[in-house]
Amino acid sequence: MQISSMHFKERAHDKLHDAKLQHNLQKIKGKFVAHRKASLVELDDFEATRDAGAAIRQRALDNLDVWLEMFEANAKARGATVLWAETPAEINKLVLEIAFRHGVRKIIKSKSMVSEESALDHAIEGAGLEVVETDLGEYILQINGYEPPSHIVGPALHKSKEEVSELFHRKHGTPRKNGVEELCLEARQVLRKHYLTADMGISGGNFFVAETGSVVLVTNEGNATLTTTLPRVHVAISGIEKIVPTLEDVATLMRLLPRSATGQSISNYVDVLTGTKGDGEFQGAEHMYFILVDSGRTSVLASDVREALRCIRCGACMNHCPVYQNVGGHSYGWVYPGPIGSILTPMYVGLENAQDLPAASTFCNQCGVVCPVKIPLPDLQRKLRDAAFERGLRPWRERAGLRLWAWFARHPRLYGITSALGVRALRGMAGRDGMIRRLPFGGGWTAERDMPAPAGRTFRELYRTHRVKDGR
Repeated sequence: MQISSMHFKERAHDKLHDAKLQHNLQKIKGKFVAHRKASLVELDDFEATRDAGAAIRQRALDNLDVWLEMFEANAKARGATVLWAETPAEINKLVLEIAFRHGVRKIIKSKSMVSEESALDHAIEGAGLEVVETDLGEYILQINGYEPPSHIVGPALHKSKEEVSELFHRKHGTPRKNGVEELCLEARQVLRKHYLTADMGISGGNFFVAETGSVVLVTNEGNATLTTTLPRVHVAISGIEKIVPTLEDVATLMRLLPRSATGQSISNYVDVLTGTKGDGEFQGAEHMYFILVDSGRTSVLASDVREALRCIRCGACMNHCPVYQNVGGHSYGWVYPGPIGSILTPMYVGLENAQDLPAASTFCNQCGVVCPVKIPLPDLQRKLRDAAFERGLRPWRERAGLRLWAWFARHPRLYGITSALGVRALRGMAGRDGMIRRLPFGGGWTAERDMPAPAGRTFRELYRTHRVKDGR
């Protein structure tokens, strides 16, 4: 997947003026929020469950090497092969080696965000093999020319059912359909033959369980179950941070993940896959591979934004983010959009290639409040903003302005005088309605919106008045 995160401002501007996208975003806005809110009342103490989930994820990260070694040993003991990929290119290389070793011609995939990092589908097709996405959203994007996903949970949320109907009509040669159920049935009929004829299935992994060497898959469509049990080869790909110590830990996290993602008490399908198919077993892969991916994760673990690795990919931060809700996922320019993407993307692809993402935040902290594993997202965004400033990545005018402000802030009396003069100047720029329509050195703000002029007295003036009233 091509990285275009350095063009966030331009892409966000275009998306804000995309009438069709804005219509689709308005239709889904708030739905996830309402469903999540309704599902939380089922838990006796949601905050305590969040504390437990955060502790589980942090315990896994604090001793990641230990849990990874335990996972590898237990997975091997149950007949699986464990492989390690340091870079996206190594993911693709390992998958193709497995495919050629087993004479694979057709591969089916359930959702895997890590495979998006490496553009795995393109590598598979480039090697002359067939690959079919089976997650409905991912399938829609694949037949639409490998359009990038716009959301972690719902990859095609930016599309309307009318757009999907037209796409299916064009690609499948079928009559246009009006209902969502009809469209889902059509996709099911098309995908069924691929399930039955595929040689290899590729999945992601919501969790890799150290004590059993298992992969846990959480889905609503049942495609992951078919993808991992019908083909004779199953390859599960996920980042090394997805390790959890025990199945009991998974049970706790499952009280958080579906509720935070889709507002469900439990997903329709939860697969716990361990080892290869045994003697007399009807379902399961004959050959099972795990590919554990670093691809920048150890660097994140060693950084001061390491808490971002606690993420369980529920998408709640996106669903509550006013920035994401208005510009959509494609504005972020890579695999991970929204608040968590504004941290992970700069860390994975380089801050210099995504320096605007940490700044794409109002710091309202809605994302931090709803995160099921208590990742302090605004705090981490602020750290990356600081890093971009210290490395000289921000525009020189911005750096000069902040340094000038910092100098005044260190001289309180002069700061107070300048603030008062500035407030009076801004009032003078306002029209009769009290709105500023053109702001010197702030055209980027007033080009798209009017700014209300400051009203009343400055904070210092108000504070001084209160001190006099209190007799201090």
